[in-house]
Amino acid sequence: MAGEGQVIACRDLRTWHHQMSEGPKSNKLIVVGFTASCCESCKFMAPVLDELAKKFTNVIFLMVDVDELKPVVVDCGVDSTPTFIFMKDGRIVDRFVGAAKKVELQKLTETHATVVVAVA
Repeated sequence: MAGEGQVIACRDLRTWHHQMSEGPKSNKLIVVGFTASCCESCKFMAPVLDELAKKFTNVIFLMVDVDELKPVVVDCGVDSTPTFIFMKDGRIVDRFVGAAKKVELQKLTETHATVVVAVA
């Protein structure tokens, strides 16, 4: 699958909408990192997101520059960078703001990437 093991940059609405349709189809968690080119904390977290993408190949990782896709920023309620949102089935299930706790970002990814199967 395209993007497996890597972070996909969403630079236009077409790419964003395509990726948003892929998550529910594949039943995968989507982790979106919202960044800004002038944000030093964002630059610190970029390699962390790259590492997570390589580790969690069952997760779709996206990067959105807040200055490039303002409608997405507004729709997702992002008001600071870096912000990471976790989406399942087209809805936000969790959010993480900041760069100081990269271990927490990994733990949230692990938690939400785990698929729980109900036994009948």
